[in-house]
Amino acid sequence: MTERRVNVRGIIYDNGALFAQRLYKKDRTTYDWWCILGGGLNLRETLTDGLHRVMIEETGVAPVIGKLLFVQQYYNADREREELEFFFLITNARDYYHIDLSKTSHGELEVAEYGFVDPTKVTLLPEFLQTIDLADYVVNDRPVYTYNELG
Repeated sequence: MTERRVNVRGIIYDNGALFAQRLYKKDRTTYDWWCILGGGLNLRETLTDGLHRVMIEETGVAPVIGKLLFVQQYYNADREREELEFFFLITNARDYYHIDLSKTSHGELEVAEYGFVDPTKVTLLPEFLQTIDLADYVVNDRPVYTYNELG
């Protein structure tokens, strides 16, 4: 039986830039791609409670969680499981301009670099964020975008 993991992610968008992170590999070198902050839910944890917890763990900043923007479903071959991810808008973007990793519970262990990046000019995971009109989803009342790699 295939395992499924539920993840939550925060979309922090400001002036055409998306807040993302570059992570360390096990050997402490840095991956060449950027990704959106977030993580897996604990058992019986709500989507918003989990996102609040994860954002504080990774940045030390309490998020103001807005609307659900995207849902992604895919198979993670490395971990041999299905992943289901919920992406919520974080409305206090300005609070993320000055992150102190020493004030996080595990940010220094996992995160090599944080920053606001142009999603069209970097390698960003998930890939659909490099081509979708983020500003349109953030500003307008659009239906939730669903990205499915399962077929």
